[in-house]
Amino acid sequence: MGKVTGFKEFERQDRPYKAVEERLKDFKEFVIPLDEPELVRQGARCMDCGIPYCHNGCPVNNIIPDWNDLVYRQRWREALEVLHSTNNFPEFTGRVCPAPCEAACTLNIDEAPVAIKSIECAIIDRGWEEGWIAPEIPERRTGKRVAVVGSGPSGMACAQQLARAGHDVTVFEKNARIGGLLRYGIPDFKMEKYQIDRRMSQMQAEGVTFRHNTQVGVDVPARKLLKDFDAVVMTGGSEHPRNLDVPGRELDGVHFAMQFLPQQNRRNGGEAVWPLPEISAKGKHVIVIGGGDTGSDCIGTSLRQGAASVTQLEIMPKPPEKENKPVTWPDWPNRMRTSSSQAEGCTRDWSVATKKIAGKDGKAVRIECIRLDEKLKEIPGTEFSLPADLILLAMGFMHPVHEGMLKELGVTLDPRGNVQANVINYKTSVDKLFAAGDMRRGQSLVVWAIREGRQAARAVDEYLMGESLLPR
Repeated sequence: MGKVTGFKEFERQDRPYKAVEERLKDFKEFVIPLDEPELVRQGARCMDCGIPYCHNGCPVNNIIPDWNDLVYRQRWREALEVLHSTNNFPEFTGRVCPAPCEAACTLNIDEAPVAIKSIECAIIDRGWEEGWIAPEIPERRTGKRVAVVGSGPSGMACAQQLARAGHDVTVFEKNARIGGLLRYGIPDFKMEKYQIDRRMSQMQAEGVTFRHNTQVGVDVPARKLLKDFDAVVMTGGSEHPRNLDVPGRELDGVHFAMQFLPQQNRRNGGEAVWPLPEISAKGKHVIVIGGGDTGSDCIGTSLRQGAASVTQLEIMPKPPEKENKPVTWPDWPNRMRTSSSQAEGCTRDWSVATKKIAGKDGKAVRIECIRLDEKLKEIPGTEFSLPADLILLAMGFMHPVHEGMLKELGVTLDPRGNVQANVINYKTSVDKLFAAGDMRRGQSLVVWAIREGRQAARAVDEYLMGESLLPR
């Protein structure tokens, strides 16, 4: 634990943001790190709560009290070792994870949890600054070859763990650069992409081979991978978006979020914008349909592109300002949250269903809506419309794309359309074929993807060697 009386002596302090007018000028990260004395005080707030619920709140089961205590004692390098023992990429989670660990913190009962996410990010950032992070080369090679299909957080974690176990790992990525949704979905203002690039360099030094611009099931037959490799792990994510089935959906100006967001990330990274035509929010009245993280990312990107206005519509009712802690804690609560992007100048509305998209000369100009009751039933007489030049559909993802690899191999799917595999051995219905991450569990968090990639790596190692020393 930290200081015995630390939680009584020190107030919670989290990382501040740059002013809105400043951060909207570019796509750079805008979170201001805490200085070392403040981080030490925040680490001191971690209390000896008997049962560290933060462990269960964290999908990768980070050993949070231990590294909080080490930061309090200013033993940063040891804190980094503890942090890396459960999480391959804490610089990712320290930036984009919603921090369910903090919701589960005992001090959250009083609305003042330990600033776990800020401390985590500070540990890993200091590790890179001090040069403490180096490739971990295995002492021996097994001679076994493993293919990992998809280079998102699940695929990266799986590949790194397998390489450190001594296997020859090749990662196949359909895009020009690795990172999956981290690279092409999450905006740079939330996580700049050099974070991915330096991990790729580390993994290459550890023996991982990356094959870019290679879509398995299109550019390379999936069955060839099963023939050429001793095991194949599918970590391709959940990329089939939920559509909006209303009149006018076909009009120009109506796009899925993942047609819009990757274009800006490619611009920032110096890549050609794809797919054409180019989508821009500049000077437009933008409607974002969907109230989750992807919708929030669309808001922040639209505002930086110079949108005339941004409105976010959510079909679900407005959540309560505060949760009923005796009922919800330590679980993740349903409560009103405002993201950094939403705070930058967005109008939000709840209990709204889209009835029609109206157009002129083939282009969207207006969206027609109706309000819903608590049972999501339409309320007669509550129809309204909004100007809409650009409508972004951010309503989540249904399941992985079935065309290509999954169809070629005839993999068994679960009732939701995800690849069927359990969390014990991560095996699919096809011999030598494993699945992990969103492709297996459905759309989820980066931290869950890392957990599944690590666990799948152990399962593959056991499959190949009969036993494994890799952690789950």
